[in-house]
Order: sequence, then C-alpha cells, then structure tokens
Amino acid sequence: MLWRHYATAEQINWQYDVGTHHPPARGVIRRKETLSASARADYPCTLNVPYGDTARQVLDIFPAEQENAPVIVFIHGGYWRSVTSTKDTSSFVAHGTRPRGYTLVTVEYDLCPNVTLEALIAQVRASVEWVIRNISAHGGDPARIHVTGTSAGGHLTAMVAATDWAARGLPADAVKGATALSGLYDLTPFQWGFLAGDLKLDKARIAACSPVTQVPEGGCPIQLLWGGLEPPEFEWQARQLEGAWSRAGNPVVTCAIPERDHFTISLGFLEGDDTAFGRAFWPFVARCNGGTP
Repeated sequence: MLWRHYATAEQINWQYDVGTHHPPARGVIRRKETLSASARADYPCTLNVPYGDTARQVLDIFPAEQENAPVIVFIHGGYWRSVTSTKDTSSFVAHGTRPRGYTLVTVEYDLCPNVTLEALIAQVRASVEWVIRNISAHGGDPARIHVTGTSAGGHLTAMVAATDWAARGLPADAVKGATALSGLYDLTPFQWGFLAGDLKLDKARIAACSPVTQVPEGGCPIQLLWGGLEPPEFEWQARQLEGAWSRAGNPVVTCAIPERDHFTISLGFLEGDDTAFGRAFWPFVARCNGGTP
C-alpha cells in the first residue's frame, strides 16, 4: 500500500481532488462570485487593507452595524494554490455575518508554489494578528475573534488555532475559537498525486505544517465540520485532528452537515439558524465568545 489502504496516487486523488468528480462545482463557484459581488455592493466595506509586504497580503473588512461587534475571520480554500478561490469570492459570507451582528474579515495570501507552505501559514497568522491589533478601529471587538475557513482554509484555521499568541505579545486566548470546514489536517497523502509538485512536501514539511502534529496545550475550542456528501477522507481528516486536539486536553466538537459537499458546505452561512449548519456554527461561535451575541 502507498498510504493507509490506498495502493495508488490515483486512488488518493479521487478522494481529495474533488473538483474532478463533482460536475456542479462550477455553478456553485459562480453563485458565490455573484453573491460576493452583491455583498461588496450592498454593505459598507473596506477593501484590500495591507497586513504584510506582498501584493496578496491584504484583507477585506465588512463591519457590523453596531460598534464593538464580535469578529469572524474567514480564510478561503483552494488547496493552497488556486486563484479561483480568493477573498473576493468569499465576500458572500457577509450575507450571513452582518444580519447576525458580526464584523467579517476575509483574508488573502500568497499561493504555492510561489511561496512555501510554511510562509503561507505565517502570512495567515500575521493577518489574524493584524486583526487582533487593529480591528477596534473598524468597529470590531478584539476580545471576541473567531476564525473559520473551508478546505485549505480549514487547514489554515487549525494552524491559526495552534498559534502561540503570547509569544507575539498578545493574550494567550486572543482567538476565542475556531471552526474548520472540510479541512485537511494530516498532509501526508499530498506528497503523492495532484498536489505534489506545488507543495513540495517532505517529512519535515509534513510534520511542521500538519495541524495533527502541531497541537498546543491550552488550545482554543475548535469545531470541525464536513459535508455528509464528501468523500470519506474528509471525515477521516476531521477525526484525526479531533483525536489529537482532545488528547492535548483541548475542547473540540465535530459534526457532519448532511446533504452538503465540499463546495456547498460554506453556503451554510447564507441559511437560517434552524439548518444543520446554523445549529452547529452560530451557537458554537457564541459559546466561544462567552455567550454573545
């Protein structure tokens, strides 16, 4: 066997290269693009705020109507390399956050292979640090920050949750909680197949960049969600981090979202509180924030 019960890279690809066997994906992406454009048109927002030195190290801020609002930081996916999934195609999340009284921040970052995965992770951590230090100037409450993201953004969410904020001169609990959607937490399988050339993984990089091997003690509460229609590997990935996070004594909850796949799970932000996504995501964020809003 090449890895676990998979004999070939093609078998691993089938599990993870989800766009190749999901024909409706393009339509979902177009819907997100349309909804994102309307969010930027409908809501007050501050776009392309620099948090680092390169052109892609920018973020967008969609403030809540009220001052001192809790903050959701959203990290897009795209397998760390795709230009089709960006902060600009993630603005649609504001349609869910603003009516509920949250300030939204969407993050852009450089892509592999132009930068290493370690550098990409460092950028996203720097973006969240920027939010912690600066969001009060945009009406957000720096004491109520929740990080979330989908796919590769789920991986980056978990890496943010593992950050030693005290080493950066910030409160150890600067991020109150994290929700990773359809994330990738053990990078071992990606040394083979469709991502191998861009990620350039070796054993050292896999260990340094896999959330399952970077679990802190005293980590923030984390929620791991995946779609019930996704390939089985996405639940397997969540279970690996669930075990690692809980063994370190950190709070963790998991939940499959029925009738959702890798592309539609994030559309849950657009739905009501009585859906499977709504019943999982919003109460968890509120609990992490001490019960508010």
